[in-house]
Amino acid sequence: MGKKVTVVGAGFYGATTALRLAEYDVFETVVLTDIIDGKSEGLALDMNQSRSIEGFETRIVGKTTGVDGSGYEVIEGSDIVVITAGLPRKPGMSRMDLLEVNAKIVRGVAENVAKFAPNAVIITVSNPLDEMTALTQIASQFPKNRVMGQAGMLDTARFTNFVAEELDVPVSSVKTLTLGSHGDTMVPVPSQCTVNGKPLADVMDADKIEELVVRTRNGGAEVVALLKTGSAYYAPSAAAARMAKAVAQDSGEAMPVCAWVDGEYGVSGVYLGVVAEIGAEGVKKIVETPLTDTELAGLTEAAEAVRAKQADVAQM
Repeated sequence: MGKKVTVVGAGFYGATTALRLAEYDVFETVVLTDIIDGKSEGLALDMNQSRSIEGFETRIVGKTTGVDGSGYEVIEGSDIVVITAGLPRKPGMSRMDLLEVNAKIVRGVAENVAKFAPNAVIITVSNPLDEMTALTQIASQFPKNRVMGQAGMLDTARFTNFVAEELDVPVSSVKTLTLGSHGDTMVPVPSQCTVNGKPLADVMDADKIEELVVRTRNGGAEVVALLKTGSAYYAPSAAAARMAKAVAQDSGEAMPVCAWVDGEYGVSGVYLGVVAEIGAEGVKKIVETPLTDTELAGLTEAAEAVRAKQADVAQM
């Protein structure tokens, strides 16, 4: 115990993440901040009142922050900061449509995190994910291993769920992997996907695999279109919370995350979805997964697409 984690942004994603982190009962304090007056405080009050029912001691602290940085002193000493701040998608919007508006928000948050929690590991979840992760690192000036993004965990979870439902098997029997970017250049890795230890290609035909790959790539848009207001938050918050827990417990667990790649897979100088071991210092090391030529080509293409946009983001 004694650990402190902050979630910036008290929308559905942020609030759900804060509650998941509190219910793990591995932190002393979970801080939830938002710019909407009283929202964080109200949610924290509500969450704290659930502690005796759910049996956890972690305290949740809510704080309203100003765009001028007021209120951010509450995050002081945080070991981990999860940035969920920014606008969610509306139906018909791509993640990239959010780029400019969210860049301003995320830059401001990252600068305040650097000021008040200079030793934190940052997990970015704001969209467009790969670009916002790069911007967080640029704005905070943190070492690159201490800034990562949540994407692969979510895409993999979506892919796993679709495969399990299609084959009518327990989700625990399915292992999948997605790399690349969070969006159009997501790279599913069927060669590393198994069902009860058997290669996915042995139990599902190629057309069906491709159909589920496309559904995974559009997984967020499918939810957005159904909800009509707001975007997914149960699965995304589960992914972000698990990453934060791995940092808090210094577990070294290998997870698909958006991390700085420097030489792995022949790719350098870009934030990209890869498998990495996660611990107290953030990304401990990137695990190079065996890929087919097609998968590697997809990953290289994703790296170039993200690289071009990350160059733009530096000016925002």
